[in-house]
Amino acid sequence: MTKKHVKIDDKVMETRDPMKVIDPLWWTVSIYDSKEQYEKDLQPFSFHQRAVFAVMWYMAEVNNGGHSQFYSNSTGIVWEDAMDGFELIGLMEGKEIIEESAKRFGTRPSFDREERENALDKLEEDFDDLDSRFYKLDSTVNITDRIADYILKNKIAFYFEGDIEVPE
Repeated sequence: MTKKHVKIDDKVMETRDPMKVIDPLWWTVSIYDSKEQYEKDLQPFSFHQRAVFAVMWYMAEVNNGGHSQFYSNSTGIVWEDAMDGFELIGLMEGKEIIEESAKRFGTRPSFDREERENALDKLEEDFDDLDSRFYKLDSTVNITDRIADYILKNKIAFYFEGDIEVPE
């Protein structure tokens, strides 16, 4: 790993690429460890950055393998933050889809990956209806554009400047 100086400013936000805006989180926030580590890693960032980071992870996983993949992978740790993210950007349908997927666990999905996987095994639940509902929402609304609009309207919450560790 090597240190890299990163500055997220108006110029970066005006690219309308949410991935560039949350780049510092990709490199510094671990979704692979405990909930405590996740929370610790998020401390330097705003609630808005955290929420967009979670929505981007959620979208990547659901688009790649549905809700089953989202919850069975480490990314499931962001489920609650992703709901907040959809609410922030004004897409209540997205929040409702995650809420419904979470309800199917019978209790709140664990933030621990192994516990989530065990719960999924016992569920014998498929999420095909929610996967389809999400795909339809994304094709109708274009969630990435909605996030970019939100970032531009709330720039102050996304400014960042500092050194982060990145792979060489």
